[in-house]
Amino acid sequence: MMLLSSLLAGCVSVLNDPRMLFVSDPRALQPMEGFSQLPQDSRVWFEPGAEAYANRVSELLDKTMNKVESAHYLAFAEQVQIYVCGTEACFKRYVLTPKLSAAVVPDNRLILSPNLNERESWRLKPLMLHELAHLHLGQRVGHYHSNIPVWFHEGWASLTAEGGGAEFATDEQAYEAAQSGKLIDLSKRDAPGMRHKASAFDLNIHIFYRQAMLLVKSLKQQDPGRFKRLALALQNNQDFEIAFWDIYGAGPQTILADALVPESGDNKAAAPASNNQP
Repeated sequence: MMLLSSLLAGCVSVLNDPRMLFVSDPRALQPMEGFSQLPQDSRVWFEPGAEAYANRVSELLDKTMNKVESAHYLAFAEQVQIYVCGTEACFKRYVLTPKLSAAVVPDNRLILSPNLNERESWRLKPLMLHELAHLHLGQRVGHYHSNIPVWFHEGWASLTAEGGGAEFATDEQAYEAAQSGKLIDLSKRDAPGMRHKASAFDLNIHIFYRQAMLLVKSLKQQDPGRFKRLALALQNNQDFEIAFWDIYGAGPQTILADALVPESGDNKAAAPASNNQP
């Protein structure tokens, strides 16, 4: 939900900043209270009692940021802010969908659940990569807005994370769903108030993420040069459909017509899917 500009001071400057047009209000306006800054890493903040967890995050941060920057062909536009929750109460206070294990909140914040230090500790690195990819894009064009379709948002982040975020479905399951007629419809365009998520295609969320990753992977493998041009155009806040047609000369439903057909060659996952700790 867009935050009304009348609620913000300096509304003229806000309207000139595309990132601010898509801030989601109860979360972005909520101050992050009760966190301490990690002494050796100003990017990481932690709930009291979670300093060891914060240290794990800090140790991974440089490598994960470098990987995201390489995948996006640009450096982060701003310093990241990572908030490490040591309790479920903390995570639920700041994340509207607390069943997640990590979430990017508009206004340049990444919040990590205690799950990633406990029963899902093996997912910490891949989910940091996935969410940092969202954060990187959000710093430049705003968070999760309709200018870029959901499938590309999630597929690019999962590909960057080598399957992170899409690890609870296999390639085979994604292909089987597509062959049975359950697949992402690339002809559907997102619009304000109408973003096409998994339910729009009658897909399980895990299959949706895996199909999205396979689509983006296929696009990148077909022509790395054009994919880079598309990535840079999107980060320059160009409309997805216009940029895609300008670069590829056709729509994604044409260019990716065979991407969810296993016989099409290079359609293999960036990393094997697994529900278990590596």
